[in-house]
Amino acid sequence: MNKNIKGLWEKLQRPSARYSVLTLLGIGFIGGIITLAGFLGELKATAQEAFCISCHEMRENVYKEYKNTAHFSNKSGMRATCADCHLARDLAPKLARKVVAVREVFNKMRGTIDTREKFVEHRLTMATRVWEEMKANDSRECRSCHDGKSMDYSKQSRRAMQQHIRGDNEKLTCIDCHKGVAHLLPDMKGIDPSAVIGVTQ
Repeated sequence: MNKNIKGLWEKLQRPSARYSVLTLLGIGFIGGIITLAGFLGELKATAQEAFCISCHEMRENVYKEYKNTAHFSNKSGMRATCADCHLARDLAPKLARKVVAVREVFNKMRGTIDTREKFVEHRLTMATRVWEEMKANDSRECRSCHDGKSMDYSKQSRRAMQQHIRGDNEKLTCIDCHKGVAHLLPDMKGIDPSAVIGVTQ
C-alpha cells in the first residue's frame, strides 16, 4: 500500500512527457477559473429569496410575517430580502455564515421545525441565536442599509429621537432595541425584561 502511494506521489512530481509545463499550468488556470465561477455562482444562488423560502418551514412561518412589514413593502419601494438581513456582504463573514447554515440543513433533515407547532416551540431558541449573532457583529447587516451617522434625528418622532440618542450614548446596537421588526417575537417568558426594552414590532 505504501509503495503504491509512494509511486503515485513520484508520478505526480515528474514533468509530463506528453504535455508542456505551460500547457499543464494553462489547464490548471482555466480549471481554477471554472471552479471559482461555479463557487461564486452557488454563493449567489443560495443568497436569493427564492432559495431561502424554498423550504416550507421558512415560507409558511417567517416569510408570511415578513410580508406584513415595512421591510417588504413601504413608500420608498426599497425591499430588504432575507439575505440583506441574515447574510453579510463581505466574503469572509458570508462564508462563515454559510458554514453555520450546515446546522440548519441538518435540522431540516431531522424535521426539527417541520410543523407550525414545532416551529413555535423552537422559535425563542432560533431568535435568541440570531440576536446574539447580530449583537456580536454590531448589527452589521442592519448597517448595510441604515447608517446612524446619516440619521437626522430632528425628522424622527420624539420617542424615536430619544431612543436613538440614548442608544448612541449607551453604545447600543440596532438589535438591542429592534427585535421583532421583520418577524413576530417569540414567547418571551423567562427572558430578562431588560434584554427587550424598546422592542418594536
